[in-house]
Amino acid sequence: MLFSTIALSALWTIGAVASSPQDYHQPTSKGFRMQHGFETVLVQPFGYDGFRVRAWPFRPPTGQEIGFVYDPPLEGPEDGQAHGMTFDTAFTGNQSEELRNGNMIVRTSGWGGNAGGYRLAFYRVESNGTETLLTNEYAPLKSINPRYYSWTGPGSEFAAEFSFSTTPDEQIYGTGTQQDHQVNKKGSTIDLINFNTHIPTPVFMSNKGYGFVWNMPSTGRMEFSTLRNRFTSDAANVVDYFVVSSTPGDYDTLQQRLSALTGRAPVPPDWSLGYIQSKLRYENQSEVVLLAEEFNKRSIPVSMIVIDYQSWAHQGDWALDPRLWGNVAEMAAQVKNLTDAEMMASLWPSVADNSVNYLEMMAQGYLSATRSGPGTTDSWNGSYIRNYDSTNPKARQFLWDTLKRNYFDKGIKNFWIDQADGGALGEAYENNGQSTYIQSVPFPLPDVNYAAGTQRSVGKLYPWAHQQAIEEGFRNATSSEMGSACDQVSLSRSGYIGSQRFCSMIWSGDTTAVWETLSAQVASGLSAAATGWGWWTVDAGGFQADPTVSWSANIDTPQYRELYLRWLQWTTFLPFMRTHGSRACYVQNAYTCANEPWSYGEQNTPIIVSYINLRYQLAAYIQAVFAQFHRTGRMIMRPLYMDFQSSDSRIANLTQMNSNVTTQQYMFGPRLLVTPVTLPNVTEWSVYLPKVASNATARPWTYWWTNQTYAGGQTVTVPTPVEHIPVFHLGSRADILNGKVFS
Repeated sequence: MLFSTIALSALWTIGAVASSPQDYHQPTSKGFRMQHGFETVLVQPFGYDGFRVRAWPFRPPTGQEIGFVYDPPLEGPEDGQAHGMTFDTAFTGNQSEELRNGNMIVRTSGWGGNAGGYRLAFYRVESNGTETLLTNEYAPLKSINPRYYSWTGPGSEFAAEFSFSTTPDEQIYGTGTQQDHQVNKKGSTIDLINFNTHIPTPVFMSNKGYGFVWNMPSTGRMEFSTLRNRFTSDAANVVDYFVVSSTPGDYDTLQQRLSALTGRAPVPPDWSLGYIQSKLRYENQSEVVLLAEEFNKRSIPVSMIVIDYQSWAHQGDWALDPRLWGNVAEMAAQVKNLTDAEMMASLWPSVADNSVNYLEMMAQGYLSATRSGPGTTDSWNGSYIRNYDSTNPKARQFLWDTLKRNYFDKGIKNFWIDQADGGALGEAYENNGQSTYIQSVPFPLPDVNYAAGTQRSVGKLYPWAHQQAIEEGFRNATSSEMGSACDQVSLSRSGYIGSQRFCSMIWSGDTTAVWETLSAQVASGLSAAATGWGWWTVDAGGFQADPTVSWSANIDTPQYRELYLRWLQWTTFLPFMRTHGSRACYVQNAYTCANEPWSYGEQNTPIIVSYINLRYQLAAYIQAVFAQFHRTGRMIMRPLYMDFQSSDSRIANLTQMNSNVTTQQYMFGPRLLVTPVTLPNVTEWSVYLPKVASNATARPWTYWWTNQTYAGGQTVTVPTPVEHIPVFHLGSRADILNGKVFS
C-alpha cells in the first residue's frame, strides 16, 4: 500500500543554474542608479526576463535587509554571481535610461507635472520586435508620486506606497490565500497581516504576461483597483520588488521565473502523499495505539497519524505530557509496526510562565514581547503567554533542540506548526484566552517587538522563519542539504514568499464545517498554487462547527455525513490528503468525538475507504507532478486559465468574472480535471469541459467513473451519486496510473 520510492538522481535540485535559452538577449549592464532629491532608485536585470527595483529615501540600505528572494536567482544569465548593490550607470533624475534583459525592457521617463521625477516603465519585446507595455509606475497628470514615502516616528523607518498602472480588464492571480471565492483578485484590497485562514502574500501573475513580487517583510496592503495596483509597507528601510515576464498565456514559464527567484520546492517523502489521519484530539498513548490497531484490523492504509494540541503539560514545554504519554518511543514503534505510518505532533509558538522553558528563554531573550503593556503577547486557558521569537536564530535553535530531544529522537519526526501566524496566537481578534479569568489583553494585537524588528516592519517574516526553524532542524538532523528530497515534513497554518522551499505543507486554517466553506476552499487552493505553494491541503470536513447550523460537524447526522464524504473525496485530488477537525456526536466513545474513516456510518465507510485506496492507486501520478513541481515550479493544482486560456476563448472571460467554472474546477496535474460537489442532496453535476489544443482528438475528455468520452468546449451534466466526485481525464488511464504523463 505504500508509495514506492521515486528515483531522484535525475531531478533538478535547488541551487542549479540553468543554461541560457537559445538566442537570449543578455543584459549589457549591471543596472542603473537614479537619484533625485532625497530619493534613490536602483534597477538591476535579475534572472531571466526580469528586473529588481530597490528604492529608498535618505539613508542608503546595507544590501543585507530582510528579503525572501535568492541573489543570484536559481536560474538566470548571472552564472551564479550575486548582484548585491552593483550598477554601471548613475544619474540624477535628469535623463532617460533604457535597459534590456531577455524579452523585457525597463525605461525611465518623466511623469505628469511633477518636476524632477522619473517613473519606470516595463515592456515585453514580442517575437516580431514590437513592444508591449506591461505596467509602469502609475502617475497620471495631477497625481501624487507613484513612489510615496512618509515618516510616522523619529527613527529612520518610513512608510511607503508604490503604485503601478493597470487596466480594467487585467486579471490578477495569486496573492496567497483568502476566504473570498475568488481566483481573479482584481478589485480586491488585501491586508498584509496573517491570521487564521488568511495568508496574504504579495506574489502574483497577470494575464498580461508578467509576474510581480513585493519582496517586503512588513505589514501593509495590496490594492488591485481599476487603473492602479498599489502596494504599501507600514515600516521599511528599503522598498524592494521584482517584475518578470513571459508570453501571455505561458503561465508555466512565469512560474518558472518566479520560483527561480523565490525558491523551488523539494520532493516530499513518498509516504507523505498517502492518507493523513487527525482529529481534535487524540488524548493519550493508549488511544493512538488502539487507533493504529484499528487501521491494521480493517486493512485501511494510513501514512501518518497526528497528535494535536494540548498534548503537553504546559504551553512552551514542547514535549508530550509524560502523565499521558508514558513511552513515546514505544508508541511510535508500535504505530510503525502496525500501519507503517509516521507520526506528527503539534507545537504552538506560545510559552507560558509555568513552562519548564520559560525562565531560560526569558533570560536569553528568546521570547517576543509587546512594545506596550506587560509584554505578554496573548493568553490561553487562564495564562498569559509570550510567543517564542522565530526571527532570532538562537531562539529557532533552542526550539529545535527541544523538539529533537522530546520528539524527534523518540520516533516522532514530523511537526505541525500550528498558530504560526505571528503577532499573537493568530486569530483575527484580540485575546485567544478562552477563560473567564482573562477578559482582554490591554494592548494592540500586533504591537510586538522581535529580534529582527517590530510587527509593523517584519511581521510577515514570523511565519516564514517559524517554518525555517523546523527546516533547519530537519536538515541538520539528517545531514541533508536545502532543496534535496525531504525525509520529514511540517504542516504550517501560515507562510509567506518562498515558503515552498521548505519541507512544509500549508493548510487553509480552521474552517467551518458547512457547504459554503467547502466551496471557498477550492478558490483558496488555486490562489495558493498561483502564489507558488504546491504543498497545500485542507481539513477534510472543515475544522469546527458553524454555530448557526445545527448539524454542522456532527458525525451522527446524515447532513454532515454527506458533507464529509464530499469534502474527503475532494482531498483525494489535492497535493496532500488529510482529515482533521473538532467533531460533535451523539455517541462518544473517547474524550473527543471520532473522525476516523469508519466514524460516518456503516454505509459510508466503504466509500471513504475507496477514496483512500484510490489515493494510493494514483501514487505514480502524484509523484510525477511533485517531481515536475520541484524541477520547474510547474503548478500541481492548475486553474483552468493555466492550460486552456489559449485554446478556449471562454476561459479568460469566465476567469475575469470569477465564474464557478473557474473558481470550482481545476486540473490536478496535467491529466485530471476535478470539480468538487459543493451542494447537498445532488445526484448529478454540471461541468464545463474546456477546449484543448487543436491537435487533440475530437472527444478528448473521459469521465472517470463511466469511461464515456466528451468533446471540449461544452458543459455536460454527469451522474454524481454520493460515491462519485466529477473527475475527467485526458489521455489513457493506464498512463495516469503509471505516472507517464510528462514527455
